[in-house]
Amino acid sequence: MIAAHGAGHAATGGWGVTLPVVLAVVLLVALAGTYVLAARHRRHDGRGWSRWRTGSFLAGIGLLIVALVPQVSAFPPGSFAAHMYQHLLIGMYAPLALVLGAPVTLLLRSLPTRQGRRIGRVLGSVALGFLAHPVTALLLNLGGLYLLYFTGLYVLITEHQVLHHLVHLHFLAAGYLFAHAIAGPDPAPHRPSVPSRLVVLGIAIAGHAVLAQLLYAGTPVQVPAPGADLRAGADLMYYGGDIAELLLAFAMVSSWRPGRNAARRRRVAGATQITERQQ
Repeated sequence: MIAAHGAGHAATGGWGVTLPVVLAVVLLVALAGTYVLAARHRRHDGRGWSRWRTGSFLAGIGLLIVALVPQVSAFPPGSFAAHMYQHLLIGMYAPLALVLGAPVTLLLRSLPTRQGRRIGRVLGSVALGFLAHPVTALLLNLGGLYLLYFTGLYVLITEHQVLHHLVHLHFLAAGYLFAHAIAGPDPAPHRPSVPSRLVVLGIAIAGHAVLAQLLYAGTPVQVPAPGADLRAGADLMYYGGDIAELLLAFAMVSSWRPGRNAARRRRVAGATQITERQQ
């Protein structure tokens, strides 16, 4: 989505790609390289690291790069359909793939013990637990979409490049946060139960469906686009969003092992009680 609107406000290269996009792609490639090096080191030191997780993370990076380069899109540059295509990639599909790559777990395993414990304390903090709660992530994710399309914000991002970048960075962060809160394999000490997360995911699915239908009708949304373009974008949100959310639901329930999770909680509780008696 970063290259979809207001491209004329930034310098472009011979291929029509803005300088911020080039810098973003370079950063993403560097991030992918860092992840691969860390994963390779984990495999060589005997602890191992899943190739599936590496592939998932690299797929997420690839989806972001594809979304950033307008020439890859099959939709006319600047159209609402192109905007929605990039929203799906940046805000839904790429975040899920990145989250399933478990980058925080890889980071914790790669750092010295002392630094890893510091990050662990941050992850267990109340503030981060509130931010990573599924309901908070839902409000940031779905609420941001309603704010974008029901106010004059969409028009503003087509006119102001910096605001455009900030809005879509928000959707990337919010999408990552939501995918992590619902189905992330990384540590999440305050994460609710799977049934609770299913309820939140159901609300997200319903919220996206309602928004897509309102966009299709063209009212009361504030998106100045031709009717056919608006309906094409709404169809993309409706069907593409459903597929992304089904993948997210599958990722969540596939890791759900009620018996094993209950046994783990009993072991943790027993270890805590022993520690308390020793103290």
